[in-house]
Amino acid sequence: MNKIASEFEKKEIGSIFIYTHEAHPGENYPHLTSMEQKFQHAKALREIYGVTRPILIDSLDGACHRYFGSMPNMTWIINRSGIPVYKSDWSDSHSVQNALEYFLEIPKRRKAGERLAPFHVERLDYRNQERELFYKSLERNGQKAVEEFRKAFPSG
Repeated sequence: MNKIASEFEKKEIGSIFIYTHEAHPGENYPHLTSMEQKFQHAKALREIYGVTRPILIDSLDGACHRYFGSMPNMTWIINRSGIPVYKSDWSDSHSVQNALEYFLEIPKRRKAGERLAPFHVERLDYRNQERELFYKSLERNGQKAVEEFRKAFPSG
């Protein structure tokens, strides 16, 4: 996502990362109990994963996460008018890049004389699960996180 954010920043499209909470808390990154702890976890996230986008910190009770649907690893694209034009329950770089490229074409199409009207669409996308990377992340959180995930999703 860093690469996409950098590429589209040149096209005047901003990107932020909203840190909500640890999806799989463990002994190294436990369940959040204070904003100070939340800021420390977000800082570690920036360092470990090399997040280059601005990171905004959700409230301790997760108000922003709930407002936007409480999806596990969500991405939203909001246009300059503040209208959500894309939402996904999982951040996938291919899907996000595809959507951004599509939306960048709209002004060009209008300039070419097309009369465009918005409509709603649902689409099923596919992502690479990257299991090895996922388990490395779980291990970084601690063995408790790995055990709880395996218990909850035995075939995962």
